[in-house]
Amino acid sequence: MPLPTGLAPIFFIVLGSCAFSGSAAEPHIYSVRAFGATGDGTTLDTAAFNDAIEAAATAGGGRVLVPPGDYLCHSIRLKSRIELHLSAGATIIAADPPSKPGDPGYDPPEPNAWTQYQDFGHSHWHNSLIWGEDLEDVSITGTGRIYGRGLSRGNGRIARPVGAPPPAVTPGEELPDVLAADGPFPIAPRPDLVPGPFGYPNPRDTLPDGVANKAIALKLCRNVVLRDFSILHGGHFAILATGVDNLLVDGLVIDTNRDGMDIDACSNVRIVNCSVNSPWDDAICLKSSHGLGYARVTENVTISDCFVSGFDEGTLLDGTRRRSDFYRGGAMGRIKFGTEAGGGFRNIAITNCVFEHCRGIALEQVDGGVLEDVVVSNISMRDVKNAPIFIRLGARLRRPDTTEPGSVRRITISNLNAWNVASDHGILVAGLPGHPIEDVVLSDIRIRYAGGGTSAQALRVVPELEKAYPEPYIFGVLPSWGLFARHVRGLRLHDVDLGLLSPDARPAVFLQNVSALHVRDTPPLPDGRHPPVVQTATY
Repeated sequence: MPLPTGLAPIFFIVLGSCAFSGSAAEPHIYSVRAFGATGDGTTLDTAAFNDAIEAAATAGGGRVLVPPGDYLCHSIRLKSRIELHLSAGATIIAADPPSKPGDPGYDPPEPNAWTQYQDFGHSHWHNSLIWGEDLEDVSITGTGRIYGRGLSRGNGRIARPVGAPPPAVTPGEELPDVLAADGPFPIAPRPDLVPGPFGYPNPRDTLPDGVANKAIALKLCRNVVLRDFSILHGGHFAILATGVDNLLVDGLVIDTNRDGMDIDACSNVRIVNCSVNSPWDDAICLKSSHGLGYARVTENVTISDCFVSGFDEGTLLDGTRRRSDFYRGGAMGRIKFGTEAGGGFRNIAITNCVFEHCRGIALEQVDGGVLEDVVVSNISMRDVKNAPIFIRLGARLRRPDTTEPGSVRRITISNLNAWNVASDHGILVAGLPGHPIEDVVLSDIRIRYAGGGTSAQALRVVPELEKAYPEPYIFGVLPSWGLFARHVRGLRLHDVDLGLLSPDARPAVFLQNVSALHVRDTPPLPDGRHPPVVQTATY
């Protein structure tokens, strides 16, 4: 039907206006190319990134777009209500730090009066490739990549390149921490940092101004999304999030030379669909340090549908998955919480995760906080390098005004299957005299150990090591191959099937000072006995 006279021009004007509105969303997209970024891999593009972010923030928020290309940068400073979007084919490359003191480089580490309670990496955030503080509604998305080529892993000016082997070590010795090429000037102790009673700040990992040691660092932020990108060679921490509320980490692939992600003093965290390879440190690590200057519990955390491994760095991303063991205790690459633990952990769920060629799951409280209400379920492991399950209450007490151990209680681990597990430790649950671990349930567990233990090892007396760093190998080869539990009140073993791939002269189970023990539906062990096989020791 023909339009009434005089309306047709108006109709077409409205259509034109609608088409313009459809494209009007573009002003909210700020391409770093429009701000002068070259993406040629040789020109520093830092200023273009920060100018684009500042423009978007000034306008009230928007997407900062990184088109395909290689963008060499020093510190990129995030702002609230910004999405930094890495397009497919886009790589942000960490530029080299300055070659001599005083030259410009990455943002300097900010002052922190609490550096004596955790290492240099945990105590600073600004000395990073990408960082943000006191932000809200911020995200990094897209299928591009962050490559930390010029980052330090904490013990030198620049880390060794991807794929470079670590220094040769004598078999049985710990891998040296110095995995860096210092470059034209060495790392020297900072005169403004005096080590405290715990050895921090440690001259070994402190860095001068201009040097960065993290790919992404976030402090005291809210409503954060990290989604879909990959990180290669991420430095001391590929991701350090401290004091962050409402954090979603979804679909990342991280292949790095120290920790994959450290979630420190955070709440309401979801880590899902991630693959993290970290042969020389932990893959997904929850912490509760004193870096903020006060104790803050890490709580309400879900880790689900993730893969962790300890393949040689770079070989998860390239698909070759090569395997080397440089550390005593084997490749790392696990899910762990503890180490820094003064604030404590509460209400944590870990489910549907796969471990390969790495250490087992570790739940640790050694700094006087709590560790309670933890559920671990549906876990598959292959080629595990030490204890498949490690639950530890210690008394290092690296926290101000703390004189008593904390507490570990209400831990449930179910539906765990592990194949070819190093049998030095077995499942290791170790509290302290007078401070037992409480209410641990192990159910529907299937583990096959490599075997090989000797009758002499079965007679070992294991020290308490209450102040030692929490790691299974510090206890040495244990006097049992399947389960060692000491100072535990309330241990339930329901359908726990422990077996060997080769003979082992030690008993399967060692229990000491374990009360309220309940064993149900547990099949016979290879020697025909049923647990518990109780050994006693004199101290």
